[in-house]
Amino acid sequence: MDATELEVSAAGVRGPQWRITLLTDRLVRLEWQEAGFFADGPTQLVVCRDFPAPTFRVDRRADQLRIITDYLEINYDGREFSSAGLTIRLRHAAGALHGTTWHYGQVIPVDQWHSNLGGTVRTLDMVDGEIPLDPGLVGRAGVGVVDDSASLLLDIDGWPHPRRGPGQDLYFFGYGLDYEGALRDFFRLTGASPLVPRYTLGNWWSRYWAYSAAEYQALLDDFAARQVPLSVAVLDMDWHLTDIDPALGTGWTGYTWNRELFPDPPAFLAALHARGLAVCLNVHPADGIRRHEAVYPQVAAKLGVENGDTVPFDIADRDFVASYFADVHRPLEDEGVDFWWLDWQQGTHSRLPGLDPLWMLNHLHYRDSQRRGRGLIFSRYAGLGSHRYPLGFSGDTIITWQSLAFQPYFTATAANVGYFWWSHDIGGHMFGKRSAQLQTRWLQLGVFSPINRLHSTSSPFAAKMPWVFPAPHQEIQERFLRLRHRLIPYLYTLMWHAHTDGRAPIAPVYHRWANRDDAYTHRNSYLFGQLLVVPLTQPVDPVTSLVGQATWLPPGTWFDVFTGERYVGDQHLVLYRPLERYPVLAPAGTILPLASEPTAATHAHPAALTLRLFPGSGRTQLVEDDGGTDPVAATIDFTWRWEDATATLTASGGDRRTLTLELVGATGGRATTAAGSWRGQPATDELLAPAYRFPLGQVDLADFTVQLTEVAWQPTDWRGAAFALLETAEIALTSKERAWAAVQQLSGAPLVAALAALSLPPSLHGALTELIANHT
Repeated sequence: MDATELEVSAAGVRGPQWRITLLTDRLVRLEWQEAGFFADGPTQLVVCRDFPAPTFRVDRRADQLRIITDYLEINYDGREFSSAGLTIRLRHAAGALHGTTWHYGQVIPVDQWHSNLGGTVRTLDMVDGEIPLDPGLVGRAGVGVVDDSASLLLDIDGWPHPRRGPGQDLYFFGYGLDYEGALRDFFRLTGASPLVPRYTLGNWWSRYWAYSAAEYQALLDDFAARQVPLSVAVLDMDWHLTDIDPALGTGWTGYTWNRELFPDPPAFLAALHARGLAVCLNVHPADGIRRHEAVYPQVAAKLGVENGDTVPFDIADRDFVASYFADVHRPLEDEGVDFWWLDWQQGTHSRLPGLDPLWMLNHLHYRDSQRRGRGLIFSRYAGLGSHRYPLGFSGDTIITWQSLAFQPYFTATAANVGYFWWSHDIGGHMFGKRSAQLQTRWLQLGVFSPINRLHSTSSPFAAKMPWVFPAPHQEIQERFLRLRHRLIPYLYTLMWHAHTDGRAPIAPVYHRWANRDDAYTHRNSYLFGQLLVVPLTQPVDPVTSLVGQATWLPPGTWFDVFTGERYVGDQHLVLYRPLERYPVLAPAGTILPLASEPTAATHAHPAALTLRLFPGSGRTQLVEDDGGTDPVAATIDFTWRWEDATATLTASGGDRRTLTLELVGATGGRATTAAGSWRGQPATDELLAPAYRFPLGQVDLADFTVQLTEVAWQPTDWRGAAFALLETAEIALTSKERAWAAVQQLSGAPLVAALAALSLPPSLHGALTELIANHT
């Protein structure tokens, strides 16, 4: 290495054919280009390299360069990158026992030791169960490497073009176990996770079915009559003509309304909007624009296509793209289409080498959607950086318990590449076996997922309306769908934190407890904001109507959102639940904001707000905005303090709302505000844990304080709960009687031992053990 050829700047060090840029003291760009052509503009992945210069020092020797930051030591020989000539060592221990030194070209595997914790994949099409995941940015090895060498450059108008020559362009993330820190800098480098429209957070109805306008309206009437709220109406491909001249190919691609089914499309779309629904249409663009389309004449004329020939789909051609949007999509948007489901399944190649058509469709459609407000598309994942184009469509999965069991892990792990907004076909898409219990469990998972979209294939036996399922499934599903809409204020706040702080709304438990081995042991458990969700992905035991799921509770005290049961944290345990319950736990002191009215319109903030207060002390924020493209957020801060039998809730930063407080686990109390003092009443909620309710009427959340005094608590009757478990179990009466006698006479470890000796069914013994361990 010729030291005279080195150029040291505030951002890093470079030579004639290489450049090492220190973006932070833990994030490094590594470039090699034979002719010295380095890319400084945006790429398909990277949009910003404007980071504050970190502190570093450089040691130069005849054959070696060493760059040292507070966190990294880079050693480089000045030659073309090689495993011997370029290494980076973490100066602080990560999860690896003997430290971490990365060699150029080394791939950190997604393995059983969590060296790399995985990311996500392009699609789950035709998946039945589990598939391998692509690498993520983080892992217990402490390093992540992103190779941007094949990425195209972007012009000032966002159009891709090739680099000037081959080379290497890598980004090294050396964040150790600071996973959230790595994601924050990844978003600074590649763009923030965007804000999505509020309506996307409600319930979506979607079905591959040839509805007519009248049938679709009648279906929506059925949902409304049952007070089951929806926020998005999706029309699959049968909205357009599908029975076309075989000489043109199949009817898979289409842009012309089927007037037999939809005689007046603008009126139909206006009617959906009048119901408070946003409208999404499915398109398969691969077959281009053919002569049966209403827009064919102007498209063909613009592009010089004659004799009725097909206008081929060419996403790399500027002229085609201009007409594709101006003549094909925007007129439909003017009629009332809110966003597009881009159903691309035709591979990764285009006329421009290196350009994936899926990436280009996502990129262009999202940018075009921003003309009309907050951007939105619905499409498959096209690689790192796809988080800039929400939302994600995971594809056509098989209807099995194995598919359900994979999805919680799949969704949460995608946070490791910043891809927060996956939408799955809730209940699965096709094949498999009809199961009311499977659909109920899948729907419960959907309620605690980024997007909750009911969908199915065109089979007449695959419908997902709750009322096609027998009792008790119908009622359970409808109650959970109502809960999803009540959760929108909470979800909207999570979405804002994802945008501003890079904090995943759905995250693996190890994002918060990276230093604990326990946080990696139960991969399906995940964080839904501050709530811990433990998905149930197996059928119940027919003997007890219960199913158990193992998990780790992080340190602290936790409360079950649906039962109010209190748990001591920092322990592994198995949670047992019947069909109508789902393990979602809130840390002590949680303030859970809910819309008081589940069927209220989702495009506006709720006029009536309910705060579910869990014992303890805590603080939360409720973030709201006007829904625009450049919104100013209004943040309502709630603080919740306990002192013996007195609690105080304060609020600031909000406006006037109808406010209700619900104190979980309480059976009495008095609320006092500046306006007066009064007693509450028991809360009658169809789904959530018992609570004591204080309707406070209209209050000014800009400056508000309420004190709760004389609080009385529901006494613990663990033996009564044990009796209920025994009563419903379908086992011999003598076994029940012996178990009940032991419950009446014993407690703690002796009782657990006595029950073990009775050879009870595992789910019954497990549920009783959970109860006993929690109360004695």
